[in-house]
Amino acid sequence: MNSESMRRIFPFLRWFPLNRETVKADAIAGVTVALLLIPQSMAYAQLAGLPPHYGLYAAFLPVLAGAMFGWCHQLQTGPVAMTSLLTAAVLAPMAIADSSRLIDLAVLLCLMIGFIRLLLGISRMSFFVNFLSHSVVVGFTNAAAIIIALSQLGKLLGVPMGRSESFLHDVWSVAPNAGGSDLSTLLFGVSALAVMLCMRKWLPQWPGVMIAVVAATAVSWATGFPQAGALPGIEPRIVGTIPAGLPHLRFPAFDIQTVIHLVPAAILIALVGFAEVAAVTRAISLKTG
Repeated sequence: MNSESMRRIFPFLRWFPLNRETVKADAIAGVTVALLLIPQSMAYAQLAGLPPHYGLYAAFLPVLAGAMFGWCHQLQTGPVAMTSLLTAAVLAPMAIADSSRLIDLAVLLCLMIGFIRLLLGISRMSFFVNFLSHSVVVGFTNAAAIIIALSQLGKLLGVPMGRSESFLHDVWSVAPNAGGSDLSTLLFGVSALAVMLCMRKWLPQWPGVMIAVVAATAVSWATGFPQAGALPGIEPRIVGTIPAGLPHLRFPAFDIQTVIHLVPAAILIALVGFAEVAAVTRAISLKTG
């Protein structure tokens, strides 16, 4: 087997030989992505209805696998908003009151999605992305952005927000509690949004999201921002203690009926995630060659 064939099977061999400029650029990019991925992955875990530290578990393994076996140098792999939202929509009706059951179902769904994507890669089925309409992709992305923003309304106001099969009902349920908003939580959220929007407009070359996250974390620590709200039922103000160490690996409990029920959702999420990554990669490739 020649060197070119080896590089096609193991793309990380293209890294060598290393040089100072590449290592420096990748180190800066790695630190930047890591600082952003920590709060981002926890937010996406909560968007999927899971405890925030599960987002961290789902973040570091895809990054390693994507870096070693991916062909796009600039693409960061890991949890994304749309697939997190779809995961919540699929699993919430199946485990409304049982958090441990929800975690098992989420792990099982992720395994099924990974297996489907592996089959897509082995069978070289990526050509189907060419048949996706640009207007459909844009419409889906914008609709997902609106739903994601509205789903965070309860956390922004610091009031509880239900989770049911009707998303509009959940959003509307926030209105009666809006008068009891936690003002400190609201101030933190609005200030972070203001910092990111202002930096995007006047300092676009600066990492506005990272600066907002670091500044908000520092202010939270310096002011003793409490974990729980002042009133019962108020959303927790901070994430709280994250379990130390790595998770205990075990296979999720499941039955054949559950697998059959999740197959359509797994196929949909696998295709949506694959199409999203392909679209991003194509856009980056057009700019970088």
